Amino acid sequence: MPEGFDDVAWLERTRTEGDVTSWLALIPYARRIGVSAEPDPGGEGLRFRLEPGAGNVGNVLLPALHGGVVAAFMETAATLDLLLAAREPRLPRIVDLSIDYLRTARVAPTFARCSLLREGRRLANVRVSAWQEDEALPVATARLHFVLGEPASGET
Repeated sequence: MPEGFDDVAWLERTRTEGDVTSWLALIPYARRIGVSAEPDPGGEGLRFRLEPGAGNVGNVLLPALHGGVVAAFMETAATLDLLLAAREPRLPRIVDLSIDYLRTARVAPTFARCSLLREGRRLANVRVSAWQEDEALPVATARLHFVLGEPASGET
């Protein structure tokens, strides 16, 4: 079996190592929009980064990032953060996403930090905050609900 999210041994090994880069390599859209992750300099966990690429611009007059790109960035961050923070290797599938756009996301590096609000046997809730220059001034916040499946079967 090739390495990937359905390979329990690979998933457990990459989780233990905190190898989010290997996970991002398997998500074409995350690579396309320029998502990366690094250890959070301000605490525990990860800080995600969205590069300000020309393909991410939605309004060329301002210029501003496309809202869909910001949402996809936050969804990717929440999913990967949950994969890493979960008690055991499980595959999250998004059930619901609620996003609040708070201010214009300029064409500049955008960061996100996630917090796992609740992890049950079958469901998890994650909160995400995205900002640019100042973390106290988020450009968007999101709340996501996930169903948690077993990696071996990919089912819930």
